[in-house]
Amino acid sequence: MNKPASGPASLDSIALSGAKAKGKRPWFLADPDVERVLSITMAVAGELAVLRQRLDTIESLLEERGSISRADIEAFAPSPAQQQARGRWNQEYLARILRILQQEQEALERPDEPTSEEAGERIGEK
Repeated sequence: MNKPASGPASLDSIALSGAKAKGKRPWFLADPDVERVLSITMAVAGELAVLRQRLDTIESLLEERGSISRADIEAFAPSPAQQQARGRWNQEYLARILRILQQEQEALERPDEPTSEEAGERIGEK
């Protein structure tokens, strides 16, 4: 098992991961609590996307070689086709996560369009 680095040259990854960017934090939503939940959700989504890419790397290497080492995983460079597939997966993944925001924006752009509940009531009246 690898020992963690120590001494003045080592970085405290926990402290760095929580470091605040310079300047005031921008707020994009009206409710700061909603903004915080969205921020946490997007951080988890980012971590999951990285994990998904790492799993894709492992699967690709196993198919190609049959067995792999940690060094093989770290040295792996995806082909242009693999990069494109990963990029497409990331876009679709984020679209699924942010779907509710997109739907709300679309509803604001088409205020006369009935909600699904209203449409159901109209159908039930016929």
